[in-house]
Amino acid sequence: MNRFANKRVLVTGGAGFLGSHLCERLLQEGADVLCIDNFFTGSKRNILHLLDNPYFELMRHDVTFPLYVEVDTIFNLACPASPVHYQVDPVQTTKTSVHGAINMLGLAKRLRARIMQASTSEVYGDPRVHPQGEEYWGNVNPIGPRSCYDEGKRCAETLFFDYHRQHRLRIKVARIFNTYGPRMHPNDGRVVSNFIVQALRGDPITVYGDGTQSRSFCYVDDMVEGFMRLMNAPDEFTGPVNLGNPGEFTMLELARKVIDLTHSRSSIAHAPLPTDDPRQRRPDITLAREQLDWEPRIALEEGLHRTIAYFDALLSGRE
Repeated sequence: MNRFANKRVLVTGGAGFLGSHLCERLLQEGADVLCIDNFFTGSKRNILHLLDNPYFELMRHDVTFPLYVEVDTIFNLACPASPVHYQVDPVQTTKTSVHGAINMLGLAKRLRARIMQASTSEVYGDPRVHPQGEEYWGNVNPIGPRSCYDEGKRCAETLFFDYHRQHRLRIKVARIFNTYGPRMHPNDGRVVSNFIVQALRGDPITVYGDGTQSRSFCYVDDMVEGFMRLMNAPDEFTGPVNLGNPGEFTMLELARKVIDLTHSRSSIAHAPLPTDDPRQRRPDITLAREQLDWEPRIALEEGLHRTIAYFDALLSGRE
């Protein structure tokens, strides 16, 4: 069932990495898309190819302020998602998650619209269970340098479920694990973009700590497919649901794979591990498989090839 054909769909953070891919997919599904972004981390470059589409509209707006538009469906993706960006102004990061959720939920309540919150695996903090299932409540430092993002997203989930219980709002909550692909910001500090940019430039690849900490990496097209299936699911299924790739790699494994795929002569340089950086992260996607018939299809090597090609074009001025 396609809930998007001929529907007005709002995407907050729509000029960002994930948001731009989602806008693109929604247009392919026949939706009329309203993309809003304050361009703190989003970029017009990401949605430039969509501007001539008569079913795509761009609005500069900050979700910490109310928005009055008429739409059928809302995807709330607005929030800087990498430490490099969200720690620049931690108070504003928390406001984006909390005030942004309140404003978008208020809009959804007025319109009786279905709304999805882009939550994060960071709600699990530095997990004491592995892999992480949705029933795990997390191990989060509430006063650390990452707390503005982690606790902001946790509070947003609270708000979504309170609106659901109190106002019977039709909500969906997706917990996003590490996602990568074309249109990632080259200076966002995320491990995939960092490694690729450093390798293409021939710079030493920075691995924090001893490199044995692990992550899972989901290609952006797989993640967007998860969003679509979640929003197409029956109203009774609210989530939260983990969306991510259960394949697990250490930072050293990823660094060596990137060096190999880029044919780089980069060396590996170690740096101190950032405060509260999780030692391991891998999603249990049993619920997504059962409820959404979803699991990632694109292997890490294939996804890295596509991402490397994008960054190679970007750094050489062809993109």
